Amino acid sequence: MRTSALGAALFFAANAVMAQSYPSRPVRFVVPYAPGGSTDTLARSIGTKLSDLLGQQVVVDNRPGANGDIGMTIVAKAPPDGYSIVLGYIANLGIGPSLYEKMPYDPVKDFASITQVAGASNIFVIHPSLPAKNFKEFIAYTKANPKKVNFASAGVASVGHLTGELLNDMAGIDMQHVPYKGSGQAITDLVGGHIKVMISGMASTLPHVRSGKLIGIVTTGIKRTPATPEIPTIAETFPGFESSSWFGVLAPAGTPKPIVTRLNVEIHKSLQDPAVAKRLAGVGFEITYGTPEEFTAYIKSEIKKWAKVVKASGARPD
Repeated sequence: MRTSALGAALFFAANAVMAQSYPSRPVRFVVPYAPGGSTDTLARSIGTKLSDLLGQQVVVDNRPGANGDIGMTIVAKAPPDGYSIVLGYIANLGIGPSLYEKMPYDPVKDFASITQVAGASNIFVIHPSLPAKNFKEFIAYTKANPKKVNFASAGVASVGHLTGELLNDMAGIDMQHVPYKGSGQAITDLVGGHIKVMISGMASTLPHVRSGKLIGIVTTGIKRTPATPEIPTIAETFPGFESSSWFGVLAPAGTPKPIVTRLNVEIHKSLQDPAVAKRLAGVGFEITYGTPEEFTAYIKSEIKKWAKVVKASGARPD
């Protein structure tokens, strides 16, 4: 008993010393997706300010692949010392557990939640060549042409895919899903007119809407977003419809509580910086805050919610 008590005391003492000197070198901020998407935009906005607040460089490290699982796994298996953190996304933390029989990490057990950082409605965009200029016309056109309207997404069981399937069900239409390996190529094909419809994050598509290359016909949140107040929501036509993305920062399980607390505080300060807040709002992000415990509870609730949608959609991994 004395040996166990002494060991515990030494462990907590070591953690306290580590936290006091943290950080003493650069912090790696893993983004499980390629540069240019919503997740990357959010991470770089936070990371720039966080570097100043921590007094050490926060290096954004893009590790795309396997629907985000590669980057998530890297951090799940990293030393729990606060020098590796990851920007988790609804697809990895909320949808993945219901989609895959076995994942390389457990979204709850293998991570120490730091904080949720943002939410974002997705946007339903169409190419101008499609014979529909608003949501009402799109629904009518799709009903008149069953199985002939294809919609792109960043991949099977991505938020865009499941949102499209949810719309199929609620609107009584039959769009056909075309999965891509990430949003970048899908958006390129959409702008080029090779595919006509996509449900995607605003950060990557809104610039094309504002330039006139694409048309934003609806957003997917429960209410209109400050970034696009002129664009209606799907819920205005089909009450109760909601499908929003969310993001949060996590560290490996076992990261000392004082370090988690420090990161929670400094990330909140980063998000409150006027320049960061303005940039994120401009691309459709709504900043969120919370304790590590609240973020963990939210992840658990989202796993339950999306399990029902995945089952109803019949989605299977590639």
